[in-house]
Amino acid sequence: MVNHSIANEPVAPIEPVALSAALDSFSELWSPRIVTSVNDYDVRVTKIEGEHLWHVHDHTDEFFLVLNGELHIALREAAGERTVVLPRGSVFTVPRGTEHKPYAPGPTEILLLEPTGTSTVGDRHDEVPDHVDETTGHALR
Repeated sequence: MVNHSIANEPVAPIEPVALSAALDSFSELWSPRIVTSVNDYDVRVTKIEGEHLWHVHDHTDEFFLVLNGELHIALREAAGERTVVLPRGSVFTVPRGTEHKPYAPGPTEILLLEPTGTSTVGDRHDEVPDHVDETTGHALR
């Protein structure tokens, strides 16, 4: 799988990308890979398990699609704290400015859609634990 890009330009593969092959190409948790780009957005896949961290994206929504497993997203909203549960095949968008904390009770694979350059830990966040990769996404190898 080869992505062709010039420094800092969005990734747009010239061949179709199988999500299963993309996910098989790495083992790290909470470390997304950019599979393609759409306009100014990255399409990322990642493997997750356990807790992420509380964080906020001040200027963008964050789209989640559960490919395998189950994702829980704790949200701190004006009305209080709640958790949404996304089984396989479910989608959810965390609105910009909403503090949230993803959690996966078991091995889970997700697809994210975010503006290119968006950090995995948002604009404001708790201390980043060692198991979370603070990145704007890695290219597929």
